[in-house]
Amino acid sequence: METLATDWIWVAVMLGAPLAASAAIALLFRRQGGVAAALSVGAAVVIAAAAGHVIFRLGDVEVSWLWLELGDFRLSLGFLVNDLARLMMAVVAFVGLLIHIFSLGYMKEDPCKARFFAGLSVFMFSMLGIVVADSLVMLFIFWELVGMSSYLLIGFYVEKPSAAEAAKKAFIVNRVGDFGFLIGIVWAWWNFGTVSLTEIGAAMGGGTAVPLTGIALLLFCGAVGKSGQVPLHVWLPDAMEGPTPVSALIHAATMVAAGIYLLCRISVMMTVDALDVVLAVGVVTAVYAGFCAIPQKDIKKILAYSTVSQLGYMVAAFALGSKYAIQHGESLATAALTAGIAAAMFHLTTHAFFKALLFLGAG
Repeated sequence: METLATDWIWVAVMLGAPLAASAAIALLFRRQGGVAAALSVGAAVVIAAAAGHVIFRLGDVEVSWLWLELGDFRLSLGFLVNDLARLMMAVVAFVGLLIHIFSLGYMKEDPCKARFFAGLSVFMFSMLGIVVADSLVMLFIFWELVGMSSYLLIGFYVEKPSAAEAAKKAFIVNRVGDFGFLIGIVWAWWNFGTVSLTEIGAAMGGGTAVPLTGIALLLFCGAVGKSGQVPLHVWLPDAMEGPTPVSALIHAATMVAAGIYLLCRISVMMTVDALDVVLAVGVVTAVYAGFCAIPQKDIKKILAYSTVSQLGYMVAAFALGSKYAIQHGESLATAALTAGIAAAMFHLTTHAFFKALLFLGAG
């Protein structure tokens, strides 16, 4: 039987491979595109292998280390791998690997492909950090790293003013949502006395804590920005200025799905009133973005608006299914998998594969 140390080492290898690849490219191989591509794709292979072991061979993994202690405030960082994390891990690792392989041919003649593959590796590291984060603070750290890597990849074609504008727009709009997310994290610590997802879940399940609508909605702001929900959807169609593999990896398969994953991860903190707001935002986004796609002439923008609409479906499915569970006496804190989480994550998984293929075909 695997020991706890062996369990977290597999997760650490999965996170360390892309970080090491990006650091090596930045420090040693900035002008050697072929070597940089090999390192990045090699890291993606290691990620997929480690993720496969974690998904199919290991049970739930939870380990943390004390990072900061100020009086009564104790902040630990660590890994939390459960069924929900394993599903998202599969999407990120295996779709990411296939897109890395596709990029070998797509970026073959590009003189700046070392910078491109370094950005891809940073993104994979950041996205996997979101997947395995065991606390709201650690989740927020990697949330911002995903935003940084997105900014670099959207603006990859630095000679194009439209690409620079799109990258800046994506960065600023996401910061609006992330500001609300940060306030929600502070309020959650004030209310629950912890930012650990496990400890908050235990407090909710044991009836020792009361969920607050304000906290849930502020945390939802992060999902609104990252997953392109109305009114913070305006950055996503313009983000198509990046290379096509970027559109497939970041804006179809993984990054924009992070908001949906966040909702499922913090479902224990949701109230009925908060779910009403989440449902309304999801429905409005799904319908509005669908109509916005109709007059578009650029196929990548059509797919971008389609992505926004599909993300709206996922948000609405999460809210509707969670409300159904609550109304039938099921606690979101103790349920292994509510109808809302199951519906949202099922569509997230299928959408990641078919939308990535659509973007790669459009390129």
